[in-house]
Parts: sequence; structure tokens; C-alpha cells
Amino acid sequence: MSREYRGRKTVLYPAYIDSTISRSEGRRIPSASAVPSPSIEEIYNAAVKLGLNPAVEKDKAYPGKWWVKGRVIVDKKFNKTTLLRKIAIKIKEDRARKH
Repeated sequence: MSREYRGRKTVLYPAYIDSTISRSEGRRIPSASAVPSPSIEEIYNAAVKLGLNPAVEKDKAYPGKWWVKGRVIVDKKFNKTTLLRKIAIKIKEDRARKH
């Protein structure tokens, strides 16, 4: 992320809300709040619904899982933990609607 965004944008990697990985592997929210194997598209769609002006960077990777590419950059309207919980809730709602 460019330095020009510092303080105004937040970077979201799928690992942050993935219930299938541990905290030590990169999950940032409790597993009960997290979702299994979230995709970049799901995170992007949830961020759109929350009005966070998302942008996808498909060529970037989470350092702990460098082989998994993709991240989403969103406007910083909440602290990171609150933002991740809201994104996870939206993804859960979307998945429930599809089934």
C-alpha cells in the first residue's frame, strides 16, 4: 500500500477472517465470528455493501501465506477489528442468502 494512503485506508487479507486458520497463522478475529475460506470477491462485495470504497490488488499476498494472492484495500471508517467483524458478518449473510 502506498504511503499516501496511510491513515486513510486499511488492507484486508482473506487470512484475517478465515476460520480455518489459527490466530498464529494470521486470523485477526475470533473463529466464531470468522468465515471459512473467504474469497477476495466476497470481501470486495461485503466492503461495497458497507460503503467502504474497496479496491482489489490481485498481485499482492499476505506475508504468512505468500502463495495465496490477493488483498482488498478499503476506506478506514472503523478500527481494523471492528471492520473485519462487519465484513465477516456481511459474508455470512450473503452465503446464507445463496443457500
